[in-house]
Amino acid sequence: MGFLCFLIDQIINIYIWIIIIAVLMTYFQPNHNNQIVQLIYRITEPTFRFARKYLPFLIIQGMDFTPIAVIFALQLIPRALCSIF
Repeated sequence: MGFLCFLIDQIINIYIWIIIIAVLMTYFQPNHNNQIVQLIYRITEPTFRFARKYLPFLIIQGMDFTPIAVIFALQLIPRALCSIF
């Protein structure tokens, strides 16, 4: 089970970095025709949409705190799973 926990943790860490990159891209406004930019949005937007649907209070006066909540929730998953096993 140790390897499975390690693998899950690494996959979630990679996804968290992709979320951070997506957030940074909102500040720099890259070319939306770029395939890498499109890929990052396609990977992260379903998760953000799901969180916004069930946690609409995360958008406060135009500021979207959804990525912070998603990162926090993702960090809890490996801890919860590995403590069970």
